[in-house]
Amino acid sequence: MRIDKYLANMNVGSRKEVHQLIKKGIVSVNGQTVKTPKEKVAETDEVTVNGEKIVYQKYHYFLMNKPKGVLSATEDRSQRTVISLLDLKDQYQGIVPVGRLDKDTTGLLLLTNDGQLNHELLAPNKHVAKVYRAKIAGVADENTVKTFASGMTLGDETKLKPAKLTVLKQDLEHDSSEIEIEISEGKYHQIKRMFGAVGMKVVELERISMGKLKLPNNLKRGQYIEIDVDEIK
Repeated sequence: MRIDKYLANMNVGSRKEVHQLIKKGIVSVNGQTVKTPKEKVAETDEVTVNGEKIVYQKYHYFLMNKPKGVLSATEDRSQRTVISLLDLKDQYQGIVPVGRLDKDTTGLLLLTNDGQLNHELLAPNKHVAKVYRAKIAGVADENTVKTFASGMTLGDETKLKPAKLTVLKQDLEHDSSEIEIEISEGKYHQIKRMFGAVGMKVVELERISMGKLKLPNNLKRGQYIEIDVDEIK
């Protein structure tokens, strides 16, 4: 690959900025100063910029605890996105959120530039389980559990696969519940629509796991960690 693409992919700078670094004579490959942005470089070559070693990594994986009020998108003209929560050094080319959490939904969100993994986690035929915790206006009970487990059909004729609902807490006095729900789909506002169909309302919603990835207890809202390739495998 060209050295300018190599460095741009590693977020050293834009192509234009990388060209300026090369002009300054501070980019080297295997100890030799790079003269042109067209110079070819292999992933195994030793690349340095101003003496700092740049190790090539094709794919990056970030696990974020998404806060409320932030869009699961790469860009927006007027609102903050999850990409804006990444440090500039981690805003690699092609980094996107895997699936979407609603603006007011919190919790586990994976961001990556690995398109194949994105497909594996989102493809309907893969049946990747996603677990959420929620506070509900309304008292969920065994009938609710059975309704969700049977596979619902929503008012617009959207058919849903069976979902596993666990009632964690019931508050009859305040007509509220705390629940945990596992689904294998990701239809538009799915959980909110499911509870709406049984006369209840989701007040707070947090995703706590996706497949085998779990939200770390010590990861605060808006924070993220990088996951290594072995963990992803």
